[in-house]
Amino acid sequence: MILDEQIISVEKVNHIGDFKLELEFNDKTCQVVDFYPFLSSSLNPLIRKYLSPEEFSKFEIDEGDLEWNDYDLCFPIADLYENKIVH
Repeated sequence: MILDEQIISVEKVNHIGDFKLELEFNDKTCQVVDFYPFLSSSLNPLIRKYLSPEEFSKFEIDEGDLEWNDYDLCFPIADLYENKIVH
C-alpha cells in the first residue's frame, strides 16, 4: 500500500513475455503485471489495439509513468504498484 506521503514512480520495465511486464518502482518494490485480462476484456478499439504484440511492446516510462503512444494508454501508479489493474 502506498502511504500518503510517498511519491511512487516506475523506474524500470522488463517485458517478460506476452502481455506481462515486470515493473520496478523507485522504492525497489517489483510487480509482474499481466495486462492481458484488461486488454482482452475491453470493448474499446483504442485499447484493444494493444492486443497486438507489436503495439504492446511500444511502452515507455515518462516521468515515472508507464505509458503507450504519448499517454494513449496509461494506468494509475497505485494500480500498478498494487497489481490491481481494473478489468
